[in-house]
Amino acid sequence: HARRFAGPASLPWMLALLLRSPLSLQTVPSHPAAARMASSGASAACGRLLSAAEAAAVDEELFESFSVDSLMELAGLSVAAALADAFPLSSHPRPLVVCGPGNNGGDGLVAARHLWHFGYRPTIIYPKRSQKPLFVNLAAQVGALGIPVLDAMPPGADEAHHMLLDCVFGFSFKPGSLRAPFDAILPAMAASTLPLVSVDVPSGWDVDSGPAGGADDLRPAVLISLTAPKACAAHFDGRHYLGGRFVPPAILEKYGFTQPAFSGAEQFVRL
Repeated sequence: HARRFAGPASLPWMLALLLRSPLSLQTVPSHPAAARMASSGASAACGRLLSAAEAAAVDEELFESFSVDSLMELAGLSVAAALADAFPLSSHPRPLVVCGPGNNGGDGLVAARHLWHFGYRPTIIYPKRSQKPLFVNLAAQVGALGIPVLDAMPPGADEAHHMLLDCVFGFSFKPGSLRAPFDAILPAMAASTLPLVSVDVPSGWDVDSGPAGGADDLRPAVLISLTAPKACAAHFDGRHYLGGRFVPPAILEKYGFTQPAFSGAEQFVRL
């Protein structure tokens, strides 16, 4: 990143950075060259990036041999493990986990439960709760641990928490379909000064083409891709993880992507 610091024009940016946590980078504008490098790195590590249609097809094939709840458990565990690597318990013990109504939200509920067992003290925002038995059970599991579950962004969130975990929308999200209450929650997340971690796809981004380019676009400091990075990762230039240590070789071969070697019993790999 040395090129970002070249010349006197960058001094105000450097001073602002020094006054903030080194991990609070989500408000730094995306640099085109850095985005190309990040995309190249993710593509090189995994062979290629997946489109929304390909990601849906991969999931359908996984569901032929895995139940939804088993995949969600594995995905949520990998999210929790990657977050713990990026934001250690010693310095960031209070995550604010924002969950949507679908499978990404379920991943967030699972991740919050594992984070609690890791020693973190998460708070969950879960405003649109599914009544499907799987999600009812996930909500009961976090409730049994005493994890607070809220319906809206709490006042003073930036002072009371150490990072945001974005588990609102995944690769099935269609731009232009944002409705209440998330039409208020996503802008609040974008305006937050907390470092932002997005799961699989930054919420509100087009899965294939990336952010819309507006003031309310989420700009995560960390992206945790699941199974394989999606095409929108070409527009991400932060710290990138891959989770989802469960893909059979036949699916990797059929769709032409790879997963880097996971170390030991790790549930994530750094891209």
